[in-house]
Amino acid sequence: MTETMKTTQPIVEMAKANDEFRKVVMTGDKMQVVLMAIPEGGEIGAETHDGHDQVLIFVEGEGKAKIGDIETKVKAGDLSFVPSGEFHNFVNTGSGMLKLYTMYAPPEHEAGTEHTTKAEADADPSEH
Repeated sequence: MTETMKTTQPIVEMAKANDEFRKVVMTGDKMQVVLMAIPEGGEIGAETHDGHDQVLIFVEGEGKAKIGDIETKVKAGDLSFVPSGEFHNFVNTGSGMLKLYTMYAPPEHEAGTEHTTKAEADADPSEH
């Protein structure tokens, strides 16, 4: 998928149709929109983004959010907010994929980034 600068997109449909671990949809100067699909038992991976706030909106599946010291269940329709500098991880605890779209402000990944799996994302030197 190539990035687009269309100002309106069916993001929930796009997130539900996505099977890639990470797919950057749109990158602006101040914000970025990314689709994610986490397989059963998988996780985004414990991380901290310094200088980036992140919002995750879940569209399918069930999981567990850990943001700082707080752990919460997440499901379709939930939103998680991760402030800059806060340790976080999201784990798929359900059956089937945990699908979501996320926004980083400012952008976190290179424009056009696509990773089919977490292993591919972890191996990408531009992600570290």
